[in-house]
Amino acid sequence: MRIGVLTGGGDCPGLNAAIRAVVYRAARHGHDVIGFLDGWKGVRDDMARSLAPPDVADAILRGGTMLGSSRTNPFAKPEDAERVLATLDRHRIDALVAIGGDDTLSAARELSRRGRKVVGVPKTMDNDVAATDWTFGFDSASSVAVDALERLRDTAASHHRAVVLEVMGRHAGWVALATGLAGGADYTLLPEQPYDEAALLQHVRAGVKRKGFALVVVSEGVDLGPRKGSAGGKDEFGHELLKEREAGPEVARRIEAATGIESRSAVIGHIQRGGSPTLFDRILATRMGATAVDLIEAGRFGEVAVLRGAEVIGVPFDEALREPKVVGPGWIDLLHTFDA
Repeated sequence: MRIGVLTGGGDCPGLNAAIRAVVYRAARHGHDVIGFLDGWKGVRDDMARSLAPPDVADAILRGGTMLGSSRTNPFAKPEDAERVLATLDRHRIDALVAIGGDDTLSAARELSRRGRKVVGVPKTMDNDVAATDWTFGFDSASSVAVDALERLRDTAASHHRAVVLEVMGRHAGWVALATGLAGGADYTLLPEQPYDEAALLQHVRAGVKRKGFALVVVSEGVDLGPRKGSAGGKDEFGHELLKEREAGPEVARRIEAATGIESRSAVIGHIQRGGSPTLFDRILATRMGATAVDLIEAGRFGEVAVLRGAEVIGVPFDEALREPKVVGPGWIDLLHTFDA
């Protein structure tokens, strides 16, 4: 067989480990692998390269994606869809592995509905894919964010400041939750909860009174009501671009204006996406990539490799793409257990 593989959407640590697993598992069964460059754009525009085990031998060590990525919607126009099908025919692709988040997997589902043999691998540092317990990229990104919060703790304590750390997370606050819990923040703002400025200020004041400084974690997708800045634009899948939303700086401004406590903000942004994957993400990405090829071997097309408990299994695209997985009441209750 000839198996295609692509990585779409935002990059995250673990993508190269998943690509490597696809290539090695395919080679074990005697299959050839074609990698499409820059996500669905590579399939639409016919940009590809062959992949063999020597090409990916050390890929598990590196972050990012060796194939490149983009936020291209291959079915935005009828003519684009035709080009995608033509490319797959030209390369004689028997099955395609699409590695990505909701948008990449939604495009894969549409391709499957058009009769092509497709399987998916979920990845996102946001950890918001519904059908899987965890996605690779999340552990690495959260570990970077916790490290940043620990460094900010030192400077906040030295200057008796309130410091706000903004982390990624559009609709789901998993990274903020993990960072706030593991880093001992005084208050954490999640998209899943209504913004409560009175509670925020109360916890900041309590933190400063108790230890001389305060740490706040805010997810970039938190709705602060009237705020400074908004990107206004949207990507090809209709999502608002958050790069100018300035949730963290806005929270810091509000804290200082209301309390008089000197406040600063830090936005680590794409630093969370880069760097080598953690042990957990290397292993999870490897298991999911290998399982994707196993699904192809078993003829289970239209499925996504997901983690359920200790096992990696296949579930239908529709199950994997139901509403995004957000932080639930149990996790929020745990978070508030540690409120000052």
